[in-house]
Formats: sequence, C-alpha cells, structure tokens
Amino acid sequence: MAKPEKTFKLGPVRASIFRNPIQQNGRNILLPKVVIEVRYKDKSGQWKGTNSLSLNDLPKAVLALQSAYSYLLENRESPSEPDPDLDEESEYRVAPQQIPPGSYGQRNVYAPAS
Repeated sequence: MAKPEKTFKLGPVRASIFRNPIQQNGRNILLPKVVIEVRYKDKSGQWKGTNSLSLNDLPKAVLALQSAYSYLLENRESPSEPDPDLDEESEYRVAPQQIPPGSYGQRNVYAPAS
C-alpha cells in the first residue's frame, strides 16, 4: 500500500490522505482521497485496523476528518484548478464545530434535545 501524504491521529482514530493519479481531460492530476481507520489490538496482541466506528470514536473521527479537509483545502495541487469531485454549483463547505471538552471516552457523548 502507498504511504499516505499526511495522517491525522486522535487516539485510535486515523484520517490518512492519499493522492491517487488519474487522467482527466488528457491531463494527469492527483486526486485526493481520505481513508478513515480505527486501530486496535486483537486477542493475540496484533495491531489491526477497521473502518467500523463505535459511538466514542465518532467525535474523534469528525475532528480528524475536519483536519484532513482543512489540510486539503490549504494544499491543493493547483488553486485555480477545480476539484474533480465537485462542480461549482454543488460545492459547499461545512463550518467546523467544537467537540465539548471531556467528551472523549464518555458513554454519552451527545445530549438529547430537551
């Protein structure tokens, strides 16, 4: 497997950025892709990875993915080149939200609406 360009780690959660070469309109470009993974040790003590997330992994995954997204926006191959995954009409951005301090590792990460 190719080595990631950048990896953002929060506990066992990792968001790794890869740039896959593709051809588009007769040009070679590097298409950014993000892989999310949770690392754990199995019963024999071997390190494994999964893309299945528990409730407590979700806030960490959100922060890792937001970091990856920000990194990709700041490090585009060519700022004037459009993103091949998006056309101008469908592009949107989500404002990052802060995860409350102390929410990592707690059973109830979210609070029901009252």
